[in-house]
Order: sequence, then structure tokens, then C-alpha cells
Amino acid sequence: MLVWFTMLAALGLVNLFSELSVLKALNPYYGIKLLITYPKGFYILGGVFLCTTGAEALYSDLGHCGKWNIRYSWILVKSCLILNYMGQAAWMLHYHNGDMITAEMIEKGFNPFYGIMPGWFLYFGISIATAATIIASQALISGSFTLVSEAIRLNLWPKLKINYPTETKGQLYVPAVNTLLFAGCIGVVLFFKKATNMEAAYGLAITATMIATSMLFANYLVLHRRKPVLVYLYLLVYLTIEFGFFYANLEKFPHGGYVTLVVGGLLFIVMYAWFRARKIKTDM
Repeated sequence: MLVWFTMLAALGLVNLFSELSVLKALNPYYGIKLLITYPKGFYILGGVFLCTTGAEALYSDLGHCGKWNIRYSWILVKSCLILNYMGQAAWMLHYHNGDMITAEMIEKGFNPFYGIMPGWFLYFGISIATAATIIASQALISGSFTLVSEAIRLNLWPKLKINYPTETKGQLYVPAVNTLLFAGCIGVVLFFKKATNMEAAYGLAITATMIATSMLFANYLVLHRRKPVLVYLYLLVYLTIEFGFFYANLEKFPHGGYVTLVVGGLLFIVMYAWFRARKIKTDM
């Protein structure tokens, strides 16, 4: 992962100098101005939000790595990502005069990320990106194992066999969930066929996750008797931002976003049915 993020920063930095005007993007004034003046500027947030995806993986990694590891590494990660995005923007402005990217261009394989790579480095870049994708999938795997394990303890999920391969805290393996993830991944790939078609479902899923996390954290603050004013202030700030992104992503609902609700709804039905069944059995 260090090689991956170092590559992102280096590629972005090399191309950044071709159009230093992109540094203006660090000023939030231009983003706010675009949202206000551009007729459909608000819906651009649906695309912008895809730049933040991956941050939700921190929720599952926190339990396995600890908060300080995440805090220190996130400084490097965010810096590398910003450099790479700015490098792509500079490359677009310099070589394409900032022309609008059309659906036809994307269909033909136009991709600024690989465009900023030198020709001789392209195959190395693709190999590193593929390896990083495989490694990054562990967040989904470890997160799913952890969530299901906790759900079983809370009597919100049917009992499943859990293996503990090592004595290290947080290391667990749930065979049934692993099989379910395999079937789900194959099914999603066959359904969407292209990565670009998955953006709608992905963006909606992440915004829903972040909203749920904010509400759970607010509940945590209430249970620990924090000042109500601070709790409401926290909710006002975070939910305003998150619901803004959520509303922008709703435009993608007919284009694949509904898959998120279908999958989430099925999981909720299983959890609710199990919880109600145990409650009925206990009351008998």
C-alpha cells in the first residue's frame, strides 16, 4: 500500500507542474460558487463523493488497527490522493484544454488516471493498481466478519461458525459470510458488467453508511451524558453534509442505486426476523 500511495503522489506531482492553476482547487470558495451558480451544480456532488469513497473502510479498520495507526497513516493517504487528483486535473487542462468528458470517451476507454502515466510505466501502474485493489478488499472482508460476529453476540443474526486462526485480537474468520461475499461479488459483477455502472450503487451505499454511523455516534454521546447542545451541534453539521451528498446520489437511484436498498433490505429482514423470533421464543 505504501508503494501504491507513493505512486499516486509521484504521478500527480509530475503532472501538477504543467498547470499550477489547479492549486486554486484548495480554496473552497470555488466549489461553493459552482454549487450556487451552476444550474445543476448540486448534483455534481454525486460524482465528487466518489473521491471520498474508501474513507468508510476506516470504520472497520479502527477495530483491527487502532485509532492512532489510522490517524497517522491518513495524513499520508489524503496528501497522496489530493496530489493525484490535482495531477489528473492539470493533465486534463494541459492536454485536453479542460474539455468535457463525454460518455463516448469513457466507452472508448478514456481514463485520466492512466492518462497521466508515462507510456513505459503503464503496465507497471496497472499491475500495482490491481494489487492495491485486491489488498483494499480486505476492508470489506474484515468489516463483514466483524459486523456479523457482533450481530451474533447481540442476537441479531443467526448463529454461525466463527474460527479464530490466531490469538491476535480481532483476527476471526466466518466461513458462511466468506461464501456469501463470494456469491455476492460474482452476482454484482455479472449484473453491472462495468465498474462505471457500479458507481450509482456504491455512492448511495457509502452515504447511507456514513449517515447511520453519525446517528450511532450521536447515540453513543447521549449514553455517555455529553452536553445536549454539543450533540445537536454535531448532528446539525454532519447530517447536513451527509444528507446533501445522499440527496445528490439519489439521482443515481434508477441507474443501479436501487441495488443498495435491495441488498440492505434483505439483510435487515433477516436481522429483524431473527430478533423477533428470539423475542417471541423468550416470552413464551
